Order: sequence, then C-alpha cells, then structure tokens
Amino acid sequence: MAAPITIDLSAALITAPVPIGHWLVILPVVHCIALGAILLMVRAHPRLQGWLAISGLTLLVVMDAALLAKVAAEGPLTMVMGRWLPPFGIAFTVDLFGALMAFTAALAALAAGIYALADIGESGRRYGFFPLLMLLMAGVTGAFLTGDVFNLYVWFEVLLISSFGLIILGSEREQIDGALRYAVLNLIATTLFLIGVGILYAAFGTLNMADIAARAKDLRGTAPLMALAGLFLLAFGMKAAAFPVNFWLPAAYHTPRIVVSALFAGLLTKVGIYALIRVMVMLLPVEREELSLVIALAAAATILVGALGALAENDIRRLFGYVVISGIGNMLAGVAVGSPGGIGGAIFYALHSIVLMTALYLAAGEIARRGGGFSLSALGGLYRQSGGFAALSLVLFLAACGLPPFSGFWPKVMLVKASLDSGAWWLAASILAGGFLMTIVFGRLFLLAYWRPAPMVLAPSRACWRTGLSLAVLTALTIGFGILPEQLLKLSQSAAAGIVDPQAYLHSVFPEGSTP
Repeated sequence: MAAPITIDLSAALITAPVPIGHWLVILPVVHCIALGAILLMVRAHPRLQGWLAISGLTLLVVMDAALLAKVAAEGPLTMVMGRWLPPFGIAFTVDLFGALMAFTAALAALAAGIYALADIGESGRRYGFFPLLMLLMAGVTGAFLTGDVFNLYVWFEVLLISSFGLIILGSEREQIDGALRYAVLNLIATTLFLIGVGILYAAFGTLNMADIAARAKDLRGTAPLMALAGLFLLAFGMKAAAFPVNFWLPAAYHTPRIVVSALFAGLLTKVGIYALIRVMVMLLPVEREELSLVIALAAAATILVGALGALAENDIRRLFGYVVISGIGNMLAGVAVGSPGGIGGAIFYALHSIVLMTALYLAAGEIARRGGGFSLSALGGLYRQSGGFAALSLVLFLAACGLPPFSGFWPKVMLVKASLDSGAWWLAASILAGGFLMTIVFGRLFLLAYWRPAPMVLAPSRACWRTGLSLAVLTALTIGFGILPEQLLKLSQSAAAGIVDPQAYLHSVFPEGSTP
C-alpha cells in the first residue's frame, strides 16, 4: 500500500487560525451588503425598512469604532480572502488612515439616514433609497479597507452603481440631466483608473498594495511609473473634482434629493482623495515628488476656483458644490507637500470635510423647508423664524471658513505650516486666500438668508426631531473637533506617518518582512 502523500499547505495557505479580532477587517463590508439585501426584501414595508436601515447604520458605526480602536492599539491589520498567502490572496489591509475614514463616513451616513426618515417618502423607499444607501456604504467602506488596487477599482464601481440609483431617485428631468453629467465624467475617470490598473499589473505582476510599495524602488528604472502616476493623478483628480476636471460636480450635486446630495458631498469626493493619497504617497512616492509642482498648482487653482464659484452662485445647493471643490483643493495641497505634516493636514481636513459637507447640505434642506426654496434672492428672515437653527448654521458656516474655534481651523493651520516649511509660500497664500473668500461667501449667505427681513410672510414650519437630531449631532462633532482637537490631531499625524513610511503596513501583509 502506497504511503500517503503529505502536502505542505503552509507554502501557499495561511494555516494558522484567523484571530477573532481580525474579522473586524471585513465585517463592516459584509454587514452593509447583507443589510442591503435584507432591506430590498422588505421594500413592501417602507416604515420597517427605514428603522432597519438606521439600526444597521448604528451597528456599522459600532463596528468601525471597534476596528479603529483595534488598529490604533495594535497597528495595521490584514485579512486575506481564501486564506491564500499574499500577494496571491485578495487582501483587506486596514491602517489608521483607512480606519479613520471608514468610521467618520459611517457617522455621516448614520446622520443622513436619520434625516432621510423625514426626507424620503414612501415612494422613495419603495424605489430603493435605503438598500442603495447600504450598497453605497459597502463601496465606500470597501474602498477604505481594501489592500488591493484592483479591489479598490471594484469598490469604486460598487459605490458608482449605487450612486447612479440614488441620483435619479424621483425621476425628475433635472435629476436625469444631472445624472447624465455625473455618469459620463465618472465613467471616464473609472476607465482611466482601469487602464492604470492594467499597466500596473503588467509592470509589477501583482496588485497587492504592500507588494507594489515594496517592489517599486527596484522597478523604477524599467517600469513606466511616471506615466502611471500621471494617469492615476488624472483619474483620482477627476473623481475628487479637482481643477481642471471639477466642472461636473456643481452641475450634478444640486439635482438629487438633498439627503443624497449630502451623502455625495460628504463621502464620494473623499474616496477620490483617499485613493490619491494611498496610491501617490504610499505606492509611488518618488513620482509624487516629481509631480508635486503640478499637484500644487492644481490645488491652488481648485481652492480659488471653488471659492470664486461659490461667491457667484445664487442657488444654495450649487454654492455648496463649489465649497466642496474648494475643500478638495486644501486636501490636494497636503498631497503636493507630501511631508508627514502636509499629509496629516490633508487627512484631518478630509475627516472634517466628511462631517461638515454632510451637515451643510442637510442644513440646505432645512433652509428650503423653512424659507420656501434654495434661491438666495428669495430667502430671508430665517434668524427671526428660528434662532436655534440660525445658531447651528452659523457654527457650520464658520467651520467652513476655517475660523476658530471650529473644526476647519486646525487642518488649515497644519496645511499652511507644512506649505511654508516646504518653501511653497504661494501655496500657503492660496489656502489663506481661499479661507478669506469663503468668509465672504458665508457672510453673504448668512446676511441674505438669515439676517435680512423675509421678502414674504413665511408660514410657521413644524420642527422635525429627525432633521434636528442629524444637524445637532454633526454640528456637535464640528465643535468638538475644533475645541478638543488633540486626539484627532494625534490620530491624523500617526495615520500620515504610516502612509509616508509604510513599514508597519508592509509588515502586516508580509509578517516575515519580505515579499515573495
């Protein structure tokens, strides 16, 4: 009888049991997909659907908080699908940067979901608002947690598919027009991204981020890494709405339901910035340095174009679209500088912007409900109608201007300091000029919509606890980030250090310290 053949699986598979805590790496994504499927099955029960979604989003916040706490305590975590050894198995690798972004995005989505209980009626729920919201969160969360470039592309596709459904919810002519512009430009960016992924695989033979980061220095003389960096910069810049490919955003974000606009403004452009930092700073740092002047010029132009566009707008939703664009410029400034201080400022600004832009669009919905529309020329008297709502709005406006003691102040200080330290005084001046112009923009908005007398008699509006709770929580976060910034500053700086020097990230994927 022949002796049994012994196969050493340890050469190809991870044979050790997966620690229980590592399941947190993929649990948020699995949760979003599973809950989306459940919500689709109960679409005939709109009221139940809404409360299931809020319960699920609350659980998502808890999962992301637990993941953030574990990563902050232990360092980056990796889980490989099928237990195949990396880089052959598809890896989910979570460092402090990804965990921070996922947790903040979940908070914003929960606030938007509570607002949607009042904003999305039975028809919108039957047409799939809440399942699409969970699918959107699956895409956003997956993009923040993946450790594979092709999977980053896949999660971009997931969030794009769900966003197409959300933007046309209601099937109004304006929504279809906005969706067409949104779809065409994002599909072009996605195509460029996919071409870049193909060239990357041809050059490296792998799409594992840690493997690419480790091998890039050896392939720099033979692989077309500068062309790749330029391609990724264009693709992610388009998705983030950076100058000169920013024109699609204000033409699209004002068309859907206001809670959808809030989700898009808070989350989608930040995924583009996240991908830009991850790829350009961690994977291709030398190429980023070569392109730093181009990125800096794009950053300054994005800041100023966004601020000037906001100053010229009469529709509040389009005005806030330009505010989103100007904020993207501030984050790009940190990428252009590339130092730990600059990247830390960009990360802090991204976290601040997720919360702030979600809150601003939800406030725009309240402005329209109380004042009868989104046109600045037709608004007035909101301060007299509700002093509490005016106070919340003023806090958000001051934070958007980057004024102390609110959340927008500290990342701008970090970005200005990093720019000056690198000798880019003109970039620091652009950041400060953008803040000055934004102060004029929001001063004008407050004076016209809140302070001046109403042009017509406003009917008393009933307060809604759902919308009030969402705005109050997001505003409280904006105040908290500003008054007690120490912990978030520390986390942002630690996350930036992990991106600039990714040795801990690489060790998480390849514990022995060497790639195959």
